[in-house]
Amino acid sequence: MALTSSPEQPLPVRTVSRALGDWINRLGRVWVEGQVTEISRRPGMNTVFLTLRDPVADVSLRVTCARAVCDAVGPALADGARVVVWGKPSFHPGRGTLSLAVVEIRPVGVGALLARLEALRQLLASEGLFAASRKRRLPFLPAAVGLITGRASAAERDVVENARRRWPAVRIVVREVAVQGPLAAGQVIDALRELDADPEVDVIVIARGGGSLEDLLPFSDEALLRAVAAARTPVVSAIGHEQDSPLLDHVADARASTPTDAAKRVVPDVAEQAALVANLRARARRVLEQRLDREGRALADLRGRPALAAPRRDLDRRAEAIEALARRARRCVAHAVDVAGRDLAHATARLRALSPAATLDRGYALVQDAATGAVVRDPATLAAEQALRVRVAAGVFGAVVTDPTGAAPRGSPTSSTAPPSAVLSVPGQDPAREGASP
Repeated sequence: MALTSSPEQPLPVRTVSRALGDWINRLGRVWVEGQVTEISRRPGMNTVFLTLRDPVADVSLRVTCARAVCDAVGPALADGARVVVWGKPSFHPGRGTLSLAVVEIRPVGVGALLARLEALRQLLASEGLFAASRKRRLPFLPAAVGLITGRASAAERDVVENARRRWPAVRIVVREVAVQGPLAAGQVIDALRELDADPEVDVIVIARGGGSLEDLLPFSDEALLRAVAAARTPVVSAIGHEQDSPLLDHVADARASTPTDAAKRVVPDVAEQAALVANLRARARRVLEQRLDREGRALADLRGRPALAAPRRDLDRRAEAIEALARRARRCVAHAVDVAGRDLAHATARLRALSPAATLDRGYALVQDAATGAVVRDPATLAAEQALRVRVAAGVFGAVVTDPTGAAPRGSPTSSTAPPSAVLSVPGQDPAREGASP
């Protein structure tokens, strides 16, 4: 039945507490699984108090049981143990607390734990948290290495000493947490988030020594695994020994078989790197020397070729060929000039033989009218006192037509029965002595 109340008629605390107790007491006994924490065995008391924590969620429940029930479990009932309890929820009105009154406690066996871990592994694998594609590469030389490990543990000493031995200048940021028990997973998650938020930390190592399956259970905690998958900084898992394989090994970006191996994986060895650099330099030097030798031999071969060994030889040969061509050209031109000269001489001789000058050389004269330049071919066309120009081989001179036979002057009528005879008179000469022109 629901309780009725109002601001004017509130319910007393005892009534509410009694009602809560009645509702809770109606619940029967139930089997509950969880992780044991905070076991309190007070001397002189028959009741043992402990806390049962949910391994996945941040939920816990107060448990009370008889000392005989705890003693029946034996040494397996310790902090961090996984158990299954059978009890009845009860509410204590006086203190207002809820607890689980347990009458039987059974430790969870290794087989059951392995089955639960396998189920969790399959769940995370189906979500892709184990996929190799999401894993990030570790930095070659981290500026700072984050280390999450137990307080003053051998794992911390192994990681720090080996890392500094390999690279003395390495900087390690250590976060000491609980590495087993019910508080381990939460503290590891807090340290992981703190280091992941540090911009100088380039890689985070989660390290722990070996132990039993129960001791390593915090590193298979689902909340821790999801926190590692969500981290932006690469995470290296170095839990236990080679045979140990918590689920953290599958989610982390890299797995180291031991904490010492983790130091070797995250920090390079300065001696190895120096030797590697020396080997690379020697290899580069050899390659360069071989290249220079090959190019030198090729250059020597080029220089040994006749064209480069005696470059003037080809030039001299070309010069000789040019000179020979020039001589041949001169001979051809001289021969052509000689032939053309002889042809010209022959043509000149033929021309002179056929020219009027040759006739003049034989004593003939060319008579022309001084006024018109017309050649006189017929004496009948001449008139007395007509000026003529006479060309002989040696030159030209003037002449006048005389009429020793009584020819009429120019313009007078002449006899039609006999043509007048023309007589040339050269000024300054006696025509009778010189004789008539032909």
